[in-house]
Amino acid sequence: MHALAIPTTRSLAVISTGETVYRQNELPGAILTRIAGSHIRVGTFEYASLHEDQAITQALLDYLIDRHFPTIKDKENQPLALLEAVIDQQTNLITHWMRVGFIHGVMNTDNMALSGETIDYGPCAFMDVFSPDTVFSSIDHKGRYAYANQPHIAQWNLARLAESLLPLMHDKREDAIDMAENSLNTFEKVYKAKWLVMMGAKLGLSANSHEDETLVGDLLDWMHKNEADYTNTFRALSQDELPGDELYATESFHAWHARWQARLREEELESSIALRKSVNPSVIPRNHKVEEALQAGEEGDLEPFRKLLQALEKPYEDGDHLKPYQSPPKPEEK
Repeated sequence: MHALAIPTTRSLAVISTGETVYRQNELPGAILTRIAGSHIRVGTFEYASLHEDQAITQALLDYLIDRHFPTIKDKENQPLALLEAVIDQQTNLITHWMRVGFIHGVMNTDNMALSGETIDYGPCAFMDVFSPDTVFSSIDHKGRYAYANQPHIAQWNLARLAESLLPLMHDKREDAIDMAENSLNTFEKVYKAKWLVMMGAKLGLSANSHEDETLVGDLLDWMHKNEADYTNTFRALSQDELPGDELYATESFHAWHARWQARLREEELESSIALRKSVNPSVIPRNHKVEEALQAGEEGDLEPFRKLLQALEKPYEDGDHLKPYQSPPKPEEK
């Protein structure tokens, strides 16, 4: 995620404990030590507010502002200003996730860091075939945390943050609720605007026109219908020439491609290609390759792990060494 230029917590060290952990089978125990701008989450504020002591929530608020949002210190209503700043922060983060097809898997309030970093990697993965309802958590039977639902869950989490801050926003609860709702209601508009700019960039468009949303939507519909690989399709659109795959020879793709090419005539060609290559990775940590590295590691062979990390270090570059990591999984590898 760091190499993809997405805000994230980082792994500092993995320490073997010498103990056995019992899951589906016996596994060697270890502790992952991670670092972040801070480990304050939406859930931290929920926990503080449960004490029903405004001084505790106020102290947490002051600390968070000092640490991450010093520019709002001069605001008259700091709790409201914080909510608005976090809305902007989290819409940026979710837009990045959607850009690369990342699915967090368990976006509960304790997994939303107010440092604006991706945190608590659990049943997460990157999408292969483009499908908005893709999930990776074995317990997410109804798709609450599916790829397409991530913006909605982020907004839901921020509503819980707002609830925790209500006593600090205004002495009258009704007025505080109105303030919070007005801010929360901007989330969808803010996110959609950022999403459209991001998707435009994936198609090499430096500025959005009125027709671009339809152009983007039609491509995603085509990808979904034809079970196209999310990462490889956008990377293919970043090259000088399209691959010779049958998928790109279809009449439906040709029709869309002609519209896209007409739109690209409004852009400077080299800048457009550079923009596409800067936001469309050529390689992602695909689940089947991660599993391959994990299984080898359990058997004492860390070479697949090291090679996988090496391939992921510069994900926006091309190279023959990346080819083993670019293919979608075969049916038996899913």
